[in-house]
Amino acid sequence: MKKIISKNTEETEKIAKDFLGQILSFPKQATVVALYGNLGAGKTTFTQSLGKHLGIKRKVNSPTFVIMKSYFLPLPRGSAQGARGCFKNLIHIDAYRLKNEKDLENLGWAEIIANPENLVFIEWPENVPKALPKKHHKIKISHTKEGHRSFEIK
Repeated sequence: MKKIISKNTEETEKIAKDFLGQILSFPKQATVVALYGNLGAGKTTFTQSLGKHLGIKRKVNSPTFVIMKSYFLPLPRGSAQGARGCFKNLIHIDAYRLKNEKDLENLGWAEIIANPENLVFIEWPENVPKALPKKHHKIKISHTKEGHRSFEIK
């Protein structure tokens, strides 16, 4: 486990970029990242920062009300894959309003996690723990006493 403190959005962007470098690979299924943290901890800000590094031009908004948002990852100029690695889609899910794993199934969860071209960020994974694949990344974001953010990355 790695613990990192972010004092501002720019530092959060660097943490997101470094994390992205660690997970770029050629998996056999989707890469799932479970984001833990209280309301306002910075889960969506982290996902926005990661989307920016992946070349997404439009704003990555919280999917709280729609539950899931998908973003196509553009191929960087002059690069076969570049920063996006093997990923073609960023899927951002907010499970805050989900009652259980069955609600995820209604979104096509089995197909989403079966596709190795999907990079999936799921907020509030504690609401759907049985749906998470055995191999997934965990990021816990919390506030420090100084008002900064603490990232625990597993």
